[in-house]
Amino acid sequence: MTGEFKRDQNYLPDRITADGRDGWPVAAGRYRLVIARACPWANRAAIVRRLLGLEDALSLGLCGPTHDERSWTFDLDPGGRDPVLGIERLQEAFFRRDPEYPRGITVPAIVDVPTGQVVTNDFKQMTLDFSGEWRKFHREGAPELYPEPLRDEIDDVAEKVFRDVNNGVYKAGFATTQEAYEEAYRALFARLDWLSERLATQRYLVGDTITEADVRLFTTLVRFDSVYHGHFKCNRQKLTELPVLWAYARDLFQTPGFGDTIDFGQIKEHYYVVHRSLNPTGIVPLGPDPSGWLTAHGREELGGRPFGDGTPPGPPPAGERVPSLAG
Repeated sequence: MTGEFKRDQNYLPDRITADGRDGWPVAAGRYRLVIARACPWANRAAIVRRLLGLEDALSLGLCGPTHDERSWTFDLDPGGRDPVLGIERLQEAFFRRDPEYPRGITVPAIVDVPTGQVVTNDFKQMTLDFSGEWRKFHREGAPELYPEPLRDEIDDVAEKVFRDVNNGVYKAGFATTQEAYEEAYRALFARLDWLSERLATQRYLVGDTITEADVRLFTTLVRFDSVYHGHFKCNRQKLTELPVLWAYARDLFQTPGFGDTIDFGQIKEHYYVVHRSLNPTGIVPLGPDPSGWLTAHGREELGGRPFGDGTPPGPPPAGERVPSLAG
């Protein structure tokens, strides 16, 4: 369709595996996960790393909320350099892997610290491998986010959510024709209605515990009112006007490992500053008030066990804490 936003989904395909079959064996301390708090795709990796307790095995590099046409940058770090990789731009790690790397420089990316090369930026596979291939380094009580008996259903729900919601907000926001925008808008809200119906009678998307599917939906919902409702013209309703999804999102936000990865200031700064085609002034809105995320949600009445037979993760490491909404 003319004017339709099409995401480049070609990523570095290497995987870090327990048996090292791609040449990248799982090893504690060898790799660095590079994210930006602003990015929903990177947010997935941050949440799964927290839930599984991989902090000691896989270090975290944090890019700032804005970037230019070249690359994400480490402007939050002293001197503007990542303290482990010693680079100013994530682009440098991609170029060490391939000096002619032709695609976008994306987060999340996992970098091999000894060589300084990016191993993978395949965000979909990355979190599944955290669950499966990195099992040796899971914390005691780590949840099963991708349990074998539910994988087909998780994959099915996650694909619908990706097409119509995760990527759907971008298809609406970056459409360049009215027809393309309206198609994306209708698909988005049809899927949100479908999700509302599904979640009206069950606490989580698949089964009675948190799974990969919930992680993938949450990172879009948590950005919805701050960014997608206005900036991307996804404005049939705000999340706060969708009772089931608003309660579901608050339930997850208040679950350790979810809300403690969210920095609303960085999220808004990224979208409103970087997307000058949509917001030429670069003015970042002050609202909405995020305090509602801490209000009671009542989802416990639906039952469910957030971590199954596991336990919640402990608090984030000191250097990875985000601003608290509680003040």
